[in-house]
Amino acid sequence: MKLLALLCLFAVIIAIPVNVMLPLDLVNSDGSLKNPSNLKSQLQKLKSVNTDGVMTDVWWGIVEYQPGKYNWEGYLDLAEMCEEIGLKLQFVMSFHQCGGNVGDTVNIPIPSFVRSVAHAEGLLYKDHDGHEDEEYLSLSADHQAVFPGANGQKRTAVQMYSDYMSSLAAAFNQYLASGTLNEIEVGMGPAGELRYPGYQQKYWSYPGIGEFQCFDKYLLADFVTAAKAAGHPEWNSPPNDAGNYNSWPSSTSFFQGGYTSTYGRFFQTWYSDRLVGHGRDVLKVAKAAFSNAPNSLVVSGKVSGIHWWYGDASHAAEMTTGYYNTDGHDTYLDISKMMADLGCDLIFTCLEMRDGDNNPPYSRPYSLVEQVEYDAKKAGIAFSGENALPINSWYQYQTVLSQVNNKTKSRSFTMLRLGDDLLNDGQKWGWFQQFLNQMHSI
Repeated sequence: MKLLALLCLFAVIIAIPVNVMLPLDLVNSDGSLKNPSNLKSQLQKLKSVNTDGVMTDVWWGIVEYQPGKYNWEGYLDLAEMCEEIGLKLQFVMSFHQCGGNVGDTVNIPIPSFVRSVAHAEGLLYKDHDGHEDEEYLSLSADHQAVFPGANGQKRTAVQMYSDYMSSLAAAFNQYLASGTLNEIEVGMGPAGELRYPGYQQKYWSYPGIGEFQCFDKYLLADFVTAAKAAGHPEWNSPPNDAGNYNSWPSSTSFFQGGYTSTYGRFFQTWYSDRLVGHGRDVLKVAKAAFSNAPNSLVVSGKVSGIHWWYGDASHAAEMTTGYYNTDGHDTYLDISKMMADLGCDLIFTCLEMRDGDNNPPYSRPYSLVEQVEYDAKKAGIAFSGENALPINSWYQYQTVLSQVNNKTKSRSFTMLRLGDDLLNDGQKWGWFQQFLNQMHSI
């Protein structure tokens, strides 16, 4: 009997939890839960096959309907439902716009009172041609006290993020205490990922390299100041020879070799360092907001799987997104170390993809995931994964299974996403159950 108990305990310890991402439009624009009876039936079906939990975006553009005023109604109903059914719940602090990214099916902009100020003050990411991106505030906004608060005071972007998370922590205290709400994934960029919007969907098509997003007046001034401090006042602008959104590295001077110059190295270091610094500032206030939660609460951040041109020496698409991953640099490791300093976990995408699977020759998603897994392990933090695109074959599930216990053992895996396609297609539902069983016995 004791041996059996030990074996059961061992089985629990080695299982990798599987969560399912809920629909993007889970909550209506008025903050109420959409079709709760249908949702409850879906959650019960997930629980019936031993799914561990669910994850959902908690949209800033819905919840903070006025400065400093929050409506958590729909999400509280969801938390109560999950606790009743016995599912764990993960919240994504979605400080970004829904709409304009791959897989976005609804439009949920950031709050209008934020968006209007950002436009007026030039606090949106901007490319070389002056195109602004409304998906997420520029990191330039982090410490600019120009956004309205509840009592007429002015707030920085970081203060707005902090206020939002502090309000959530208070509103969901009972679900944090019970362990039902067991993870807070902190959005730090477009699509909730710590990155620049290097591939703005209006102008980009796969597999273009994207464009640098550091041409708002604040980042331009910051770059010039940094260049002067480094003894190079002649470096008065980010690269102007890096092509456009749909260029290939071979068609640009910068990614053909300019990135290895002294200037190129300086610029790329500055660009990626500012991104890592932004992540640090936002995760710091997240940790503070949930400081009274149980120690078991995971605070995490997601890094994007920019796999195209990974096989090219320049790693151009990664670079325009903020990941300096060539010439002896590794921003993924820098991010992992930053997260380790703060006691946060890392989430990464595209675990369902293999090198060479209907991808251009320079796309290496499997190799990229392996690198980030190794970097997380080297930094001493937990690694969790997601699929980037819908899973429509058992082969894709097999790819995930091969990755979750590869360079490091994954803490969890979240599958995108819940819908009739998963629940009502007998073959896909069977694959999902088989996947769950294998994940629970790795």
